[in-house]
Amino acid sequence: MALRKHKIVTIIGGGLSGLTSALLLNRAGFEVTLVEKKTYPFHRVCGEYISNEIVPFLQTLDIKPSDFYASSINRLAISSVSGETYSTGLDLGGFGISRYIFDEFLFLKAKTEGVNCIQGVKVNELTFRDNIFETLLADGTTLRSDFVVSAHGKRSNLDRQRSFFHHKSPYLGVKYHIKTDFPIDLVQLDNFEGGYCGTVKIEHDRYNLCYLSQTYLLKKHGTLNELEEEVLFKNPFLKERFLNADFLNEKPEVINEISFEKKPLVENHILYCGDAAGMISPLCGNGMAMAIHSAKILSQSIIEHCGNRQALEASYEIKWNNLFKNRLLIGRVSQQLFGSRSISKLAVKGLNMVPRLSQLIIKRTHGHPF
Repeated sequence: MALRKHKIVTIIGGGLSGLTSALLLNRAGFEVTLVEKKTYPFHRVCGEYISNEIVPFLQTLDIKPSDFYASSINRLAISSVSGETYSTGLDLGGFGISRYIFDEFLFLKAKTEGVNCIQGVKVNELTFRDNIFETLLADGTTLRSDFVVSAHGKRSNLDRQRSFFHHKSPYLGVKYHIKTDFPIDLVQLDNFEGGYCGTVKIEHDRYNLCYLSQTYLLKKHGTLNELEEEVLFKNPFLKERFLNADFLNEKPEVINEISFEKKPLVENHILYCGDAAGMISPLCGNGMAMAIHSAKILSQSIIEHCGNRQALEASYEIKWNNLFKNRLLIGRVSQQLFGSRSISKLAVKGLNMVPRLSQLIIKRTHGHPF
């Protein structure tokens, strides 16, 4: 189709989905402005494991994981709270890479290719009238555009008007980067009472250590250190890992109120993408791939239907639900098997008795290479 330079898109949020959308829409001839409230490079709370289903698409963007010294992951291990284990191979596999490295690379790539990038500025207000969006930034700038893609991540002040925002979420996420003695090809999920923790190698000699915990545990124990020592350390694998690791950051990255509830994909003609559209349980290890894939299908819908807003929104919702609706549902169900001493023990025992069950869960929460 003909290029549409007259069509303007504002993208809020410079994570994986926002940056991917910016690259694709800019290449299709749209005038794209991307707004990120932080300044690159910076850390995010994320498990930093990406399914290999995304590799063919990255190649279309001239991106190879090996360029970042990303790890290659082909094994999975799960431990119960008391230390029983299950392990299996990952047929499709994946790779580990930090958001600190990957997001900045995509940002610089988008900027080089002509995307107007604004960083270090927060979006204060977003309005739609007379078929035009006005995005008010904290520095007083107002951006006018035909479309707005809101890819602001797990939680934002922009969510205050959305229905799920006022439903309290019981989860918080904590991420460290560490150096440790751990297999380079393994992603491990270790249960503790009230949550679970993932460990995976990222680039160079670094590892990601990221856990999801019920918020009440932090309130009960007062500090993260106390929470870790009193709760996480009851899993022998986690105790050994925390006590023998070299922690590389001054303090961990922490995010509160992580919501796995259903979220509208389109509200007041704002197009939501990535975690802002729906977040899969972290234990499924597919959030990063889903964020990028959702950006691809949203960008396709904008490109194909930019002259018909109703058709655009319908197209995006159909594509997104076909790809992700069931994955998120299975992720929510699977999460109930984790974070409990008794249930995690039964889950690990069941996986050892019926190994095909884990492959079924992996298959149903991941997609095909695209």
